[in-house]
Amino acid sequence: MADTLLLIEDEPLLGTELARHFRREGWEVVLCTDLASARRVLMEDDIEPLVVLSDMNLPDGNALDLLEDVRQHGRSGEWLFLTGYGTVTDSVRALRLGAFDFLEKPCDQKRLDLVVAGAARSARAQRRLRDQALQQHHSYSIDAFIGDSAAAAATRDVLRKLSQVPFSALIIGGETGTGKGLATRILHYNGLRSGGPLVDINCAALPRELLESEVFGHEAGAFTGAKKRHRGLVEQASGGTLFLDEIAELPLDLQAKLLKVIEDQKVRPLGAEQEISVDVQFVAASNYNLEERVRDCTFRADLYHRLSVFGIHLPSLRERIEDLDQLVPMLVAEYNARSGKNVRQIPDAVWAALKAHDWPGNVRELRNVIERCVLFSDGDAFPVQWLQLRSHGVPRAEPAVEADRLILPLDGSMSLEDMDRHIVRSALELSDFNVMAAARKLGTTRQTLRYRVQKYGIKTPETESDD
Repeated sequence: MADTLLLIEDEPLLGTELARHFRREGWEVVLCTDLASARRVLMEDDIEPLVVLSDMNLPDGNALDLLEDVRQHGRSGEWLFLTGYGTVTDSVRALRLGAFDFLEKPCDQKRLDLVVAGAARSARAQRRLRDQALQQHHSYSIDAFIGDSAAAAATRDVLRKLSQVPFSALIIGGETGTGKGLATRILHYNGLRSGGPLVDINCAALPRELLESEVFGHEAGAFTGAKKRHRGLVEQASGGTLFLDEIAELPLDLQAKLLKVIEDQKVRPLGAEQEISVDVQFVAASNYNLEERVRDCTFRADLYHRLSVFGIHLPSLRERIEDLDQLVPMLVAEYNARSGKNVRQIPDAVWAALKAHDWPGNVRELRNVIERCVLFSDGDAFPVQWLQLRSHGVPRAEPAVEADRLILPLDGSMSLEDMDRHIVRSALELSDFNVMAAARKLGTTRQTLRYRVQKYGIKTPETESDD
């Protein structure tokens, strides 16, 4: 189906010639000679033009007034204006309203074709982004936080209220695997910034040297290897939401820099001489108690108070165990679709084991368990033998040490935090609690390792002497 071009031109000869030309170029052209008929096409008829090519001054008014009305109604499409006697005021207003270009008559046909083609590409890109946003909105509706329990209902109520207010920052707390990323997406795609980008970063996933550049950006030549300018995640998230997962892992000096960005809504990339204005909504998440981190002086108090304009604590799965009745069938159906399996029956023994388990990994652990069982199923019955839950009587896989190698279970029985703690403790034990030697084994710095020793409360001769 051809794309639609709305042509608004009151000169009959020019309008007819332009309409004939663009039809030959493959456009479906709708020609209007005044603003009234164009308004009916845009507001009443079921027509959504990809590009609008309009004269600026028409017999019944200025086309910029129509553009302003269209934008207020949320209609998409790029607008191009042609005028024989445009003013600076009109051109400034046109660009402010989001017009693609402003051309003076007479305009060379080849140049006009190039500008229309550019406007069409831009409009198609906008439509793709809009369609993706609508799809994400449906995927991450408020009801995406599933459960009939009182805890789940209370969480949905808080998410619904937060999505209706223009908050600048908030903190999402809760144990690992409770759905902090899901809550962030619900807030973004149901909030006032749903049309903007959602950018996320795990602050624990990158070393400190890369983290600063990744979050705040850098200019070409800012450091060795910086060959071109890099837009940081703060700048990329402008107009939308920046999700800072595991924010407790952010180094203290970067916490100070982040605080300034939140306060001023300006960011200075590494090596830049000037700050860049941004418009970002910040969502921070941590499975640690940030108030305790503030008391331990491992998290800045001023950043905590600035982020905690609003706060939400997600309940653990064991606090809403009755929600398994909805979660399990939903996850079984999801992994059936992904793997081509046909699991339909869930025996009573499976339900008993699932509801007796304490779920230290919460919904993330539940997903792992359901995925494993569906993938290993041989028929339409949910296989109880692949649950591998402690509450079901199946021995839990335990980490093991062999020489300088660690073997860690990936069956959902051990959380990422537990793995991290075990790796640090094992490296220290293998190094006779020599922090420098353990740091070399792990390929990290003494300072980073000491931070994790303190974070997990691991006793070493060094810490015991401090006591």
